[in-house]
Amino acid sequence: MVDLHDSHGKHIANFVNGQLYDIHGRNIGHYLPDKGIFIDMHGRYLGEIVNGKRLLYKNNSPYKSICYGSYGNCGNIGSYGNYGNIGSCFYAGYLDVKI
Repeated sequence: MVDLHDSHGKHIANFVNGQLYDIHGRNIGHYLPDKGIFIDMHGRYLGEIVNGKRLLYKNNSPYKSICYGSYGNCGNIGSYGNYGNIGSCFYAGYLDVKI
């Protein structure tokens, strides 16, 4: 399990067994390991892991205009808790993911 944070350091998601879950445990996306990106529940580019702990949206990602199709809903995993704030960081060319 990897706890993921936005650019402000706020805990926003958890990456567990190839799936992305919000902080309440709802499945919100899937990981495509061959591309290194997350897609949302509709198959659209959602974001990627930056610096090991940040889930961010890359402004010029080549995957933004591709639909990968629906991978289904893997259910709810429950809450893993709040990992707190890990501090702010600025990453040029990235935006916070809208969850």
